[in-house]
Amino acid sequence: MTNVRVIKPALAALVAAAACVGGLAFSSAQPAQADTYSDLINAQNQHAASVQREAELKQQLAGASQDLANKVLELDDLTNNKIVAAQAKVTQANEDAATAQDEADAASGRLSAAQKDKETLEEQIKQTGKDYDDAHAAVAQLARDEMHGSNASDVMSVVTGATSTQDFVNSMQSRDALSRNEANAASSAATSLSTSKNRGERLAAIEKQIAVLKTQADEKAASAQTAAETAQSERDALDKLRQEGEARRDELSSMIDSLDSQSAKQAAQTVLIASQVDSYNRQFQKEQQDAANRVDTGNQGGTPSTPVTPAPAPAPAPAPAPAPAPAPSVGGQGTSNGDYGNAYTAGQCTYWAYERRRQMGIGTPSYLGNGGDWWRSAPSYGLRVDHNPQVGAALSFLPGQDGADGTWGHVAVVEAVYGDGTFQISEMNWGGPWNMHYRTLTNLGQYWFVH
Repeated sequence: MTNVRVIKPALAALVAAAACVGGLAFSSAQPAQADTYSDLINAQNQHAASVQREAELKQQLAGASQDLANKVLELDDLTNNKIVAAQAKVTQANEDAATAQDEADAASGRLSAAQKDKETLEEQIKQTGKDYDDAHAAVAQLARDEMHGSNASDVMSVVTGATSTQDFVNSMQSRDALSRNEANAASSAATSLSTSKNRGERLAAIEKQIAVLKTQADEKAASAQTAAETAQSERDALDKLRQEGEARRDELSSMIDSLDSQSAKQAAQTVLIASQVDSYNRQFQKEQQDAANRVDTGNQGGTPSTPVTPAPAPAPAPAPAPAPAPAPSVGGQGTSNGDYGNAYTAGQCTYWAYERRRQMGIGTPSYLGNGGDWWRSAPSYGLRVDHNPQVGAALSFLPGQDGADGTWGHVAVVEAVYGDGTFQISEMNWGGPWNMHYRTLTNLGQYWFVH
């Protein structure tokens, strides 16, 4: 809906949908469990919605063969319950792994800093010996500075009768005597400040600290490794469930024509679309990961990569001036005119509409504007725009229409059209960037469809 670019993984397909229609518990529903009261309430609500949805699906599938009805229910349970739960585990495991890695990095940083301090101190000891005391030296220097100040001159004049610092120094027995006096003053000051520790003692303390830090760093690194392995295990389990969903969806798709009643077909189609949307999320995740792996961070000492000259980006087509509502027209779907690739902001409704139509083999101009502008911009590219839903058509919602953003509007893609005047749509950025959603609408001639 909006054009704010927010990147995040395309998570569980139906996260938003689950909040609207809930999931399905095909087998006996498990009791709701949670760590906090808020989680418990959410789990109980989801469980209640699952039970209600199961009852509605069974009612729609009444009269269908038991085997086919079970396949529909099993796929819905897999998509709306098992995969969503597995995705939640993956999300938590990823967060735990990231936290553990941050802690391991911090522990490693503290260890490195201590080791650096040790190296610096060892170099200083080579120059001064282990008995050199930085605190004493600092206070002694302070004493020397104060003794040569104007106030000190007055004191020296009273004590020794000297009229200048030089006279005072000459009146002392020797330079060694002066050094001993300064050292005594420094020792007293350092003791009172509890800072008296020579470099040898400091080195021993740092070495002891390094031993402790190394143990902590090793423990944090081991925890991070365990968390990473757990996260990978959860991701593998989720991917396995999604592979199972794809296999079940393919099987069910080949059997759906055997359903006699329109309500049973619509129920099965709804479940198939939900599973397909989750499959798209899986595809988006893989594409994002592949893109992240292709990021060129510069030559790090390896073999230089072959430079690639990027092709110049096409200039956006000027947005057409507002015009009266286009008259219905006939013709095919899609166009290569103005199609330079998906130029829409990732995670937004426009991004999904372009991508989904591309998957369906339908070309879409790259610069149709915000979702609410597509119906007005499309005719200038030769696209057919009318009030008739068709699979693959982009539904351009006017600003504020059916929950669309009041400024930008919204756009979705028609996934199925039913004989009772209703149709199914898929849409992205429903409640947030990358959030997938699907719903059934009734066509009363109020929508603009871009073909």
